[in-house]
Amino acid sequence: MNSIDGKAINTIRFLAVDAVDRANSGHPGLPMGAASMAYVIWKDFLKISAKNPEWIDRDRFVLSAGHGSMLLYSLLHLFGFGMGIDDIKNFRQLDSITPGHPEYGHTPGVETTTGPLGQGFANAVGMAIAERKLAAEFNTPEHKIIDHYTYILAGDGDLMEGISSEAASLAGHLGLGKIVCLYDNNHITIDGSTKNTFTEDVDLRFNSYGWHVLKVEDGNDLTSLKEAIGAARAETGRPSLIMVTNVIGYGSPNKAGKAEAHGSPLGKDETRLAKVNLGWDEESEFMVPEEVYEYMDKIAEQKSSVKKAWDGLLGNYKAAYPEKYKKLTEWFESEHSLDWLLSDERITKDYSSEATRILGGDVLNIAREQMGNLIGGSADLNSSTKTYLEDSGIFSREYRTGDNIYYGVREHAMAGITNGITLHGGYRAFCSTFLVFSDYMKPSIRLAAIMKIPSIFVFTHDSIGVGEDGPTHQPIEHVMNLRSIPNLSVYRPMNLMETALAWKKALERCDGPSAIILTRQKIRDIRPYSRDMDKGAYIVIKEDKEMPDAILMGSGSEVQLLEEARTILLKDGIDCRVVSFLCFEDFEAQSAEYKKELLPSEIKVRISVEAGITMGWDRYTGDFGMTIGIDCFGASAPGDLLMKKYGMTALNVVSAVKESMKRTL
Repeated sequence: MNSIDGKAINTIRFLAVDAVDRANSGHPGLPMGAASMAYVIWKDFLKISAKNPEWIDRDRFVLSAGHGSMLLYSLLHLFGFGMGIDDIKNFRQLDSITPGHPEYGHTPGVETTTGPLGQGFANAVGMAIAERKLAAEFNTPEHKIIDHYTYILAGDGDLMEGISSEAASLAGHLGLGKIVCLYDNNHITIDGSTKNTFTEDVDLRFNSYGWHVLKVEDGNDLTSLKEAIGAARAETGRPSLIMVTNVIGYGSPNKAGKAEAHGSPLGKDETRLAKVNLGWDEESEFMVPEEVYEYMDKIAEQKSSVKKAWDGLLGNYKAAYPEKYKKLTEWFESEHSLDWLLSDERITKDYSSEATRILGGDVLNIAREQMGNLIGGSADLNSSTKTYLEDSGIFSREYRTGDNIYYGVREHAMAGITNGITLHGGYRAFCSTFLVFSDYMKPSIRLAAIMKIPSIFVFTHDSIGVGEDGPTHQPIEHVMNLRSIPNLSVYRPMNLMETALAWKKALERCDGPSAIILTRQKIRDIRPYSRDMDKGAYIVIKEDKEMPDAILMGSGSEVQLLEEARTILLKDGIDCRVVSFLCFEDFEAQSAEYKKELLPSEIKVRISVEAGITMGWDRYTGDFGMTIGIDCFGASAPGDLLMKKYGMTALNVVSAVKESMKRTL
């Protein structure tokens, strides 16, 4: 390739090779093999503005095969996204903006954090859902304010992971025609040829999902690539998969087409041979020919002019549709205040008892009245999780303005798609299922926490109170599992007010995800002594004396057991403070003074109660306290019987208090 395009493509290849060699770590094979198809997307199709990398109507480019990060960094460098040559040289080094896998919020131009394979694919489906829904909401015949594509670059590993199968199935069902996925079909994984593991007919598989499938037999044929991408863009009724036959490590005389090119540096000698083979200066490192810089600067400037034209369109839109414009800008604002929610008479009402899943559904729909950009759905469990948005319709290929997404039984993709909707902007996205199935969603929840994005994950049926479904459906370790994820706020409310506060905090949060844990079983309404609920843990019932004899602490449905136990203990002259732990994370963010005030060090008798594993509570119960929980799997029986069998009773709390008091003597 001696043309200017060829020089630009080889620049991409050898920036990647040199960076991986210098770091002595990374994946050179994908950038070498996929450089041509990525270049054609970026040069000829991608609607972007390096000067405005967060422009809302930009095309989204998702490198789902995130191990090939140097491909993306090379493109960002050439297209003027503030990625300097020194940043390229600093690949995989501490505090660089070129980490081993692309990280959202860390590097301008990176749309999502990728690396766990298939996650980026699912994120992209969420982005495409957001684009279609926003277009239906805001576009007019003369003003296409929202009109962009979502491009995916995926490899064999992405398509092997189950999450991509789930996401692709839903994308085909929904007819998301503005997804264009380029499949780096290079037949190699870390362990060798895909003949060992991946011999399915991908063409037939994606056709069966309802996708438009095209093929490019030579990944370096720029004309064929351009024609295929153009045809994919023209197909508006189906998402498109372009199967591009590439050679991993293209240009390397001894490693091209082999697993050795996948995840290890080429090495000094092989790098020199590859450069000679492709007509590159063999002595050069991190070379970008001046004519390539000049050429790419012109392309970047042309792309920025598209943003300028859109700005003019938006100005006309604002003048013609001021209310729509106001709503559009409000929807893309990250900060919202829901202070009004806690004072709404439907939240402050008296009631006898109810499951918090029912209360959660009520709160969600009340919040929806003033937050028109709420969107979400469940994994085929709306009737159980109660997260259906009333009078809002179902998002479908025929009805793009629906706010409810029917994910079907696809928990893994549901979580990844929710992250994609959140990443796109314009919507506050949530999803829901039974707590036990958070196991399927953990990778996406963790990525949301890493990316610091405010996705909301609602989990119901939170304990052995599930009952007859048995141990397969009874979460034991799951609440603590979620609490173990840094930057995830986990709320387990005990009543309507705490449930409303959990939703308020989740919807107001901008810097990370939240999990709201709700019951199947009914809980009595308990009116707290304190209004310090927003501090994560607070006094529900205050002791009668100046200082309590014991502190009883718990969350969710178990707080009512603490109230009952306190009443019994008072008859024996033991005065207890009852504390609700709505959110460990919020409590840990409080001052040392507040923590000491709530849990005075001189009070040694401390009992925790939660219908799950006891691990983690010991930080609050101390040396003389006791933890009451369930450190084994449950059984199939009515929920109330199981609660008794596994010690979730007021009498068990009473016994624990008296035993703990003996320890302090």
